[in-house]
Amino acid sequence: MRVIIRSEDNEIPVVKINWTAADVMTLYELSFPELLYQAQTIHKKHFPKGTMQLSTLLNIKDGGCPEDCSYCPQAARYHTGVKAKKLLTADVVRKQAQAAKDAGATRFCMGAAWRELKDRDVLAIVGLIKEVGALGLESCVTLGMLTETQALALKEAGLDYYNHNVDTSPGYYQEIITTRTYDDRLQTLGRVRDAGIKVCSGGIIGMGETREDRAGMLITLASLDVPPESIPINQLVPILGTPLANADPIDPLEFVRTIAIARIMFPASRVRLSAGRTAMSDEMQTLCFVAGANSIFYGEKLLITENPDIVKDRDLLKRLGLKVEEHQQVKTTCQ
Repeated sequence: MRVIIRSEDNEIPVVKINWTAADVMTLYELSFPELLYQAQTIHKKHFPKGTMQLSTLLNIKDGGCPEDCSYCPQAARYHTGVKAKKLLTADVVRKQAQAAKDAGATRFCMGAAWRELKDRDVLAIVGLIKEVGALGLESCVTLGMLTETQALALKEAGLDYYNHNVDTSPGYYQEIITTRTYDDRLQTLGRVRDAGIKVCSGGIIGMGETREDRAGMLITLASLDVPPESIPINQLVPILGTPLANADPIDPLEFVRTIAIARIMFPASRVRLSAGRTAMSDEMQTLCFVAGANSIFYGEKLLITENPDIVKDRDLLKRLGLKVEEHQQVKTTCQ
């Protein structure tokens, strides 16, 4: 099936391609300069303004998750020092969202360490979404699996994006997670899309997966009826107490290659440089931006993982001459 998608400025049509493993592996095998040239050419065509979108993530409910995701310090079964806490109040979230807006973020993301959203918590989450929308910020939440009814309730509250990562390829997934199936994740993404909410979905690089697995993850996302509007690419942060605590670090150039291929495969999507940025040099981040990453998680923390602070981020963007996306370009009225 060929689907016409519109770019950020709704001017450039994008034809959805039925990507194969051979197609993606061919991209991986290009010379590094050629791959970055192709990615940057596509990036400039679909994002001519060249702005960097800033998102801030607040963990609204820490710890106690029953899942066994091998990378995650929030899992109750691992001894990582993360204590289970209650859902944050609306007052706390409002203050954090205002601080994020004041610092220049245009999207405010809220994450809860849940396997799935419980019906008893829907009303509270709806209230938090409305608080963020009232500030003129884009809202995004990641709450685990959703039912159709719950997805519709979040849409009615004005939710802009729902994050639900596929994490890795279908074939490697069981090496990382056994408490939730790959199909569970795809079903939630389908319910989000059916409810009219934009999709934020990506994965984690550096969990011991092969290059073929990275290709498989991207093909999964490209195979959705409509590709995600936002694609976070995370570099694994090994955390003591998790099964992946001693994972070998990913080759930085291999990570940049994956960013470039994501840009080529998803020309109209925001590709976000997400977790693991504190382990990246300025030069590595710069290569990621050249490769087509045009969104970053920005602020003091990404979940419990340290994230480059605002001053450092702003300094790097200034040194590179990259402009930050302004609020009026994103959302001027709340729903």
